[in-house]
Amino acid sequence: MENFQNKYRIDTTRLKNWDYGATGFYFVTICTHDRENYFGDIVVETQNFASLPQTPTASLHPTPIGKIAHQYWSEIPDHFPFVVLDEFVIMPDHLHGILYFDKPEYEFRIPQPNKFAPQSQNLGSVIRGYKAAVKKYAVMNSIEFSWQPRYHDHVIRTERELQAVRRYILNNPMKWLLSKQANERTCKSIPI
Repeated sequence: MENFQNKYRIDTTRLKNWDYGATGFYFVTICTHDRENYFGDIVVETQNFASLPQTPTASLHPTPIGKIAHQYWSEIPDHFPFVVLDEFVIMPDHLHGILYFDKPEYEFRIPQPNKFAPQSQNLGSVIRGYKAAVKKYAVMNSIEFSWQPRYHDHVIRTERELQAVRRYILNNPMKWLLSKQANERTCKSIPI
């Protein structure tokens, strides 16, 4: 940690020599403040096909701000035409998403390594715009809501990694439910 203006600050987790405006896949996780379940609850749904046994799935039963979080994520390409959405999921207290930056003209530009400065047309500006839009909606509609100040990102560099992240995102709601059930069983078995 470095001392900055007589305060400690957290070192960045960003890749030091990566240009976050470059063409590529970015896996992003954004959390709500204090991991509050603002976006809704995960519920089990059963799909019943006549010739197949019932297959349980899990998905978010969204609150109004959960619906907006989903809608605004879906609208990112309207504001940033170089962004192509891949898999994403809104969870009760966070979201996971893959963004693909498609910038064919970028090959003729000199890459700019990650640096602390005003940013536009890069991952930071996309996430900042998204978070600001959801927060603005909440304020304008008197909905209690707040984001965690930072976000987590990971640059996806291989096809294998991309497939693994997609599976992780798709399985996240069911993992949430299974984890919650395990925690409830553990809590019930602890004598008070």
